[in-house]
Amino acid sequence: MSTTRRGTPDFILLFLTIALVGFGLVMVFSASYSITYKEDPLLYTKKQAIFAALGIAVMFVVMNIPFATLKKWFVPFFLFTFLLLVLVLIFGEEANGARSWFRYGPIGLQPTELAKIGLLAYLATIIPKKGEKFREFKNGLLPVLIVVGAVCFLIVLQNDLGSMMIVFATACVVIMIGGARFSHLFALAGAAAVVAGGAIIRELFFNDNGQKSHHIRRLTSFLDPWKDAQGDGYHLIQSWYALGHGGLSGAGFGRSIQKLHYLPYAHNDFIFAVIGEELGFIGASIFLLVYLLFLWRALLVALRCQDLSGTLMGAGIVMLFFLQALVNLGGVTGAIPITGVTLPFISYGGSSLLSSMFAVGILLCISRENNKLEKQKSDGLSAVTS
Repeated sequence: MSTTRRGTPDFILLFLTIALVGFGLVMVFSASYSITYKEDPLLYTKKQAIFAALGIAVMFVVMNIPFATLKKWFVPFFLFTFLLLVLVLIFGEEANGARSWFRYGPIGLQPTELAKIGLLAYLATIIPKKGEKFREFKNGLLPVLIVVGAVCFLIVLQNDLGSMMIVFATACVVIMIGGARFSHLFALAGAAAVVAGGAIIRELFFNDNGQKSHHIRRLTSFLDPWKDAQGDGYHLIQSWYALGHGGLSGAGFGRSIQKLHYLPYAHNDFIFAVIGEELGFIGASIFLLVYLLFLWRALLVALRCQDLSGTLMGAGIVMLFFLQALVNLGGVTGAIPITGVTLPFISYGGSSLLSSMFAVGILLCISRENNKLEKQKSDGLSAVTS
């Protein structure tokens, strides 16, 4: 089938995606080679390059599937990711206090990354099917909220509160765009605030071992990292050192000091601190501008879609990328507590990169549908006027 009949993809979005992935590979190399220089300086870079290649292949496959065909697989894909969330609690491996990984030798898979896209696929399918009934609470909104709550609950059981908050917030935005009544949403927001407040109050008490909970320690270290500079506040302080050392123009590519075993997870959660140290305020600002351009272009693709499922899916993906980047950058700069969320396309991590590229493939698929319809309208108008 020709690209004229199928519609051309959004080449600006495609170019920006490839540029971000390429920049991420470069920064993963810079941030990680000192960690494994005795074994293999390119260890993490090679792994990330493999996942980048797989991700690009997935992106091109998905973008070439007609959107009408792709929509048929949304619900099965959601059910698959939901099953993975259940299985990881039974067979998963615990890392950094969270049981959220499947591992087979050197290969790891984090089901939550796929479940983020899976839940969006479910919402993009069920909300248009409900139509006006979605504005009702009992028969429209409530069943959807039960599914969203179940997904969030399974993520909480993995002890991954950062991802849970992002998933919940993204789902709320999609539900709002889908036409839910604001009165229902405000009431639910109030209920969620009460539950969250109760959970925080409970966490403020000591556990059986006389130790403050992990989440409360993160909150207090965010408020005053210097109080425990060698403990819970260490990550944030080292990130500040990196950003401060970068100054206006940066220390130069590859010349970060903090990545030399001072800054934990320099190639992962704190890769933006390395960007700031090596490229400075100017380089970091240019990177953020490119990232914002990517988000804006992706949002345009979603808004141009005449299919409500495509609009909801596209807008959800954009919000997902935006919130993940916001939470990551907020933690690195000390604007919000550190949650351990990666920076999409940039941070080291195969599951995150693959799911991100899969999501971009869906956006490009939607863009092809948009361009096909616009081409048909243009051809029809030309035929009438000729």
